[in-house]
Amino acid sequence: MLAVAVTALTACSNGSGDDASSIVRTTTNIAGADVVGIERDTTRACPLPSDPDQPAGTRDVTSPAGTAQVSADPKRVVVLDTAALDAACALGLWQRVVGATTLAGPSPQPSYLGYGLQIVPSVGASGAPDVAKIAAMHPDLVLGTVGDGDLNALRTAAPTVLIGKDPSWQASFSAFADALGRSNAGAKAITDYHTYAHDTGVSIAASLSQASVLRFGASDAQVQGADTFAGRVLADAGVQRPEAQRGASYQVNSLGSERDRAKVEGDIIYAMFDGKDGETYGQKVMHGDDWKKLGAVSDKRDFVVDDTIWHGSGLTAARALIDDLRTSLNAYVND
Repeated sequence: MLAVAVTALTACSNGSGDDASSIVRTTTNIAGADVVGIERDTTRACPLPSDPDQPAGTRDVTSPAGTAQVSADPKRVVVLDTAALDAACALGLWQRVVGATTLAGPSPQPSYLGYGLQIVPSVGASGAPDVAKIAAMHPDLVLGTVGDGDLNALRTAAPTVLIGKDPSWQASFSAFADALGRSNAGAKAITDYHTYAHDTGVSIAASLSQASVLRFGASDAQVQGADTFAGRVLADAGVQRPEAQRGASYQVNSLGSERDRAKVEGDIIYAMFDGKDGETYGQKVMHGDDWKKLGAVSDKRDFVVDDTIWHGSGLTAARALIDDLRTSLNAYVND
């Protein structure tokens, strides 16, 4: 059974005074596991605006989609995916986002980005941007990733930069920062993130824990290995992984044997759900007897985390994941 509590979600704020009174977060405990991040403070998710590399004029930005001439300091930005929106937030430019594609589900944008970005006007569903809506917003930059839409059509609306699909979220963030005219601010943000991750890891003795990370789909689960966003951020904080999880990700279809359970066992287990179907299947597994045989579960050290953060991409998500570690790595599930 899902126990529900309602917590106000405050604004992504950089001094705008937006109080975001209408968004709620409905999470407490799922299948006996505490949900991490209930009291997340999103008021400072997006920092103050960063300075542009070049204060005026235009510049050429080269990406796998070609070269585009864009404003050196874009004032009206349309973003086509969550990673681009995360980057705009991390660079303090969230108030310049005049339009964004939206996600399927209960909220148009990930809640960790704050209320301010929940109310940005939609330019269509993720993966299917409406070029006419984009053109009507008169942006001076359309920003996304290759595959987010038809490049030629988008360029009829505004200068468009679609970065390449890179397995490194940090490389992608740097490419977004460059497109936004903020390579220097982006480099500093990455440096500051590594300092934050390291210092947090030291403060919570991260190296003493082996964390297992599991993502439930509609009919199976994937153990998130070192090749995932969560795996890389955990490594940045110095969190250790069970030996079986130090390589690539892998699927788990059963917990019926001791060998199967060893694939997901850890000192602590973090579980996330891929949409409603993932939550339905995940709860079924977590209510089962085989799940309860896991050492981390019997020790009350299994937690549910936000899929948009732990299976996300971006500097803001990475910092939010580090915050989750701070409040959970050495914790136990509440009775």
